[in-house]
Amino acid sequence: MYPTISHLIKDWFGVDIPLPIQSYGFFVAMAFLVNIYFIVSELKRKEKEGLLSAITKKVTMGSDVTIQEWLSSVFFGFLIGWKGLDAILRYGAFVDNPQHFILSWEGNILGGLLGIALAVYMKYAENKKNKKEYPKPKLVTQEFHPHELVGTLMVVAAVAGIIGSKIFHNLENIDDLIADPVGALVSFSGLSFLGGLLVAGAALVWYSRRNGIPSMHLADAVAPTMALGYGIGRMGCQVSGDGCWGISNPNPKPDWMNWLPDWMWSYDYPNNVINVGHMIKDCSGKYCHALETPVFPTPLYETLMMVTVFIFLWSIRKHIKIPGMLFTIYFTLAGVERLVIEQVRINNKYHIMGFEITQAEIISTVMILAGLTATYLLYKYRKTLKVW
Repeated sequence: MYPTISHLIKDWFGVDIPLPIQSYGFFVAMAFLVNIYFIVSELKRKEKEGLLSAITKKVTMGSDVTIQEWLSSVFFGFLIGWKGLDAILRYGAFVDNPQHFILSWEGNILGGLLGIALAVYMKYAENKKNKKEYPKPKLVTQEFHPHELVGTLMVVAAVAGIIGSKIFHNLENIDDLIADPVGALVSFSGLSFLGGLLVAGAALVWYSRRNGIPSMHLADAVAPTMALGYGIGRMGCQVSGDGCWGISNPNPKPDWMNWLPDWMWSYDYPNNVINVGHMIKDCSGKYCHALETPVFPTPLYETLMMVTVFIFLWSIRKHIKIPGMLFTIYFTLAGVERLVIEQVRINNKYHIMGFEITQAEIISTVMILAGLTATYLLYKYRKTLKVW
């Protein structure tokens, strides 16, 4: 396992470079960038085919900077400088535990003041430039193409997804939330993909409607890359060993898997990032634990399944002419994938009418039924369908 990118670099190249980059965060960032690339590509294609069009907005140029804008610049300038200079001066502490470092109340007051000065100057220079071009406030019409809004769109989805992930995870682990509410809410661990998907989806609908982008075409554009992004994110889980593994699997590897490495069937996640299991002999450093009993490497299985879903969706996207249907197909397949993996994945179980079931099994079943129903309705009413 490689808890951080520094561990990976040292193992592969023999060079010890201390970096404050955890492996899971690195893969999430890569998933984010990959998503942007494919969504931009799809939105450009849809605009070229006439399915989307440029958006016009009336914007007032040359207005004075508001009190709220000044205060926002001061706040974020101070925060970035306060943490940024402290991270430089105490780089070792930053690298050792970047999450704790970022969320702590520690910082450098001089860095905060320098951050304020720089932020205020940048806002002043921006305002001066606008005033030079527009001496008096003027209402102008600007044109935006849908793909130019992808950056903001991804930020909206990311923030909403994290909030949804934390809400659903804490609902599933209510005892942990009660025991340590602050830690449960602000920690970087403990995220529910399905919760993030549902809340991020609602946020994207809101954002698209607000900016005049047909939600159904936007949903189709993001569907394939959501599958790929999830697969890349699960690679981060596998590489770092963040606890999203499966149930115990001490069974011998089946004969039909003999051509594959043993760790693809059963793995003890040595040097896992959450330090679960027994101490590894002769190991030194912060991450020296391995699981007592090998488990199913479910993050690896999820990566393989969702990359397959991406390839399938990407190959059929130009052949699906009914708006919204590509997304409903993705929604159904994502539910199937999660329902399948839940059979060998560790999760808290609810006891309902004598049955044991996980939150993910409930949500994924609803996803499958909703996806199939929506796909059928879109096909049935395809001739009278209104794109929204």
